[in-house]
Amino acid sequence: MIDLRSDTLTKPTAGMLEAMIKAEVGDDVWGEDPSVNELEKKVAEMFGMEAALFCPSGTMTNQIAIKVHTQAGDEVICDRASHVYNFEAGGIAFNSAASMRLIHGDRGRFTAKDVLENINPDDIHFPVSRLVSVENTVNRGGGCFYHFEDLKRIRKVCTDHGLSFHLDGARLFNALVETREKPEDYGQIFDTISICLSKGLGAPVGSLLIGSSAIIVKGRRIRKIFGGAMRQAGFLAAAGIYALDHHIDRLADDHRRAKVLSSELAKSDCISTVLPVDTNIVIFNLQEGISDEEFLDKLKQKEVLMHAIGKNSIRLVTHLDFNDDMLEKTINVLKQY
Repeated sequence: MIDLRSDTLTKPTAGMLEAMIKAEVGDDVWGEDPSVNELEKKVAEMFGMEAALFCPSGTMTNQIAIKVHTQAGDEVICDRASHVYNFEAGGIAFNSAASMRLIHGDRGRFTAKDVLENINPDDIHFPVSRLVSVENTVNRGGGCFYHFEDLKRIRKVCTDHGLSFHLDGARLFNALVETREKPEDYGQIFDTISICLSKGLGAPVGSLLIGSSAIIVKGRRIRKIFGGAMRQAGFLAAAGIYALDHHIDRLADDHRRAKVLSSELAKSDCISTVLPVDTNIVIFNLQEGISDEEFLDKLKQKEVLMHAIGKNSIRLVTHLDFNDDMLEKTINVLKQY
């Protein structure tokens, strides 16, 4: 079965499994897991930031960051397509008692001007604008990414108006591979950054929150409250270290294959539109009269899996376990539809 529903569906490679088996471990709650400590130090240094915190999921790292930056009654500015708004189970309200100001950006991306126009006045009738959260790459935007100069402009607005700046970088390395920007550049403009190891990088579990030492100390306490403290987590941390050492540059292969699939989909009579493809996510819409259930079922019968994200809207994601032979087979299946 060729599974293109998500890049979270990958299995550890042989080299990653060997690294996990050989990992030196301890009790991370006591701060004594050497592999976790190594991973956190490695990621903090990679981004030129002071500290990092290993967590089970990107949702947790995002929610910890929001909790650190806000207090009850504050407001988070983000895009209406953002993961923190759509796919984290209402966590901003549940965990932080904060409201959200939604920007209608371009495929999930917004500008410094958009932020400026959405900052509340100093008036008791309004929640306090406290945090700006951006997503890079944007899942619902078909894997599109921000230009770094645009992020710097948003940073200036945040600085000028006393707002914190958070990056949901679940697929940040996909953006970095395309732009050739450096992680430390991002560390200079964000207060906190969340990265995932379990998407394009192919680790089985894990995300990290990166920030100042003070933020991470507070975040560690919140992780405990959220139930995210782990014991011998070094087995998972070792997979993350391996992923960072071996699986970043190869993301370019995922992007190449996604662009090939996009080109083939654009030729199909049953497809109405295909979003521009920048990284490893392809989103396309079916022609009127073709249901997503029918389309996906026919693909499944040919051993290809994709995912519906809305009425007649389909997403596919290329990843570590999708190779060129699978690409050729997928193209042939699409041609037969």
